[in-house]
Amino acid sequence: MAGASSPEQQTGTNPGSWVWLLVLFTAGAFFETVFYGQLTAFTPLYLPYIGVQPDQVARWIGIIAAVSGILGLPFLPFWGALADRFSRKPIIIRSFVLHLAAGLASILAGNIWVFLVARSISSLSLGNSGLMMTTLSERAPSNRHGLAFSIMNSASQVGGFIGPLVGGPIVDRWGFRTLIGIDTILMLAVVLSLTFGYHDLFKSKINQPIFQMAGDSLKILMNSSRLKALFPALFFLFAGSMLARTYVPLAISNIYPVQDINTVIGVILGAGGFLAIFVSPGMGALADRYGHWKLLFIGAIVEIFLWPLPALTHNLFAFGVTWALISSIGAGVFSISFTVLSNSTTSAVRGRVMSFAYLPVNVGLIIGPTIGAVISHGNVLAIFPAAAVLTAIGVGLLIAAWRFPVSNQ
Repeated sequence: MAGASSPEQQTGTNPGSWVWLLVLFTAGAFFETVFYGQLTAFTPLYLPYIGVQPDQVARWIGIIAAVSGILGLPFLPFWGALADRFSRKPIIIRSFVLHLAAGLASILAGNIWVFLVARSISSLSLGNSGLMMTTLSERAPSNRHGLAFSIMNSASQVGGFIGPLVGGPIVDRWGFRTLIGIDTILMLAVVLSLTFGYHDLFKSKINQPIFQMAGDSLKILMNSSRLKALFPALFFLFAGSMLARTYVPLAISNIYPVQDINTVIGVILGAGGFLAIFVSPGMGALADRYGHWKLLFIGAIVEIFLWPLPALTHNLFAFGVTWALISSIGAGVFSISFTVLSNSTTSAVRGRVMSFAYLPVNVGLIIGPTIGAVISHGNVLAIFPAAAVLTAIGVGLLIAAWRFPVSNQ
């Protein structure tokens, strides 16, 4: 029965409870994003300490981003296949173990090549968020999916803002390696929490070779008209967000050159993350009540009209307010999109489909910043209307995806 839940589902602290599972997954998503955000934010300042010449830092940042962003993509079909073939729990925990290994390798790196390997290790962690959301969708009552997904994914949004904000003073006082050392301890805590606090109820009924299952995962995406339309829609929807987020620190520093600009940037980004704590779960709850597709469309359309506003502000306060509003709405859209993706497939193959859940994010990180590199030379403010255009394209593709029925894979 829709919306019904077992006594185990309703128990807040039972290892099988969806509420307890949501707490564990949300904490894991938060600390994962804090780690990634800090590693990304402070790498440029750290590279000279491991032998990179100052005039080569920008080049190496590009190489690290490209290698660490692309290397893990070919393995995405296998994580979902392994989870469906054996068990989800070890595949989910695997991602945090790899973050732990990447942190340790980054601390020990004495040159750029070892550091590049360390950063590349993290790319093998892709696929965990989709599996966590799949597990939540099976445990939580159907009328709580939007809320559960929004809470978990808003933690990722908040972690991405808070990580650099909190990490800056630590790096200034104790150094980059100390910060990453703290992150590795947090990753170890997440690994132990999931290992002993998460009871995996999933029982596989599949007995097929892993390579065949991985190939079938790609066939599932290609054979579903809705998924074939939905993934490109999310590519563009997230590309607009990634474009603006990549270049907004540059926009702030260029337009409003004030003293202690790094602190100002951190406060503005942090304010967006703080507001997302309230807006994203609120949008998820509304989506559960009024419809996930409806709220996704409304949120994305609101984004289209909000994106140009930062370019029209005349003072730093107004810029910060508009950016916080855009960030919080964007966090809600981001979260609801995963609910829509989860509901666009059947329970039999949901795990394998959701292992690709963050593929649009990674593709968006390629599309958005690439466009930004071209248009920001003339006027950095051009990133905001460009983000609106990319979001509008995404909305158009969403309409096409919505019209297709869910395939019975």
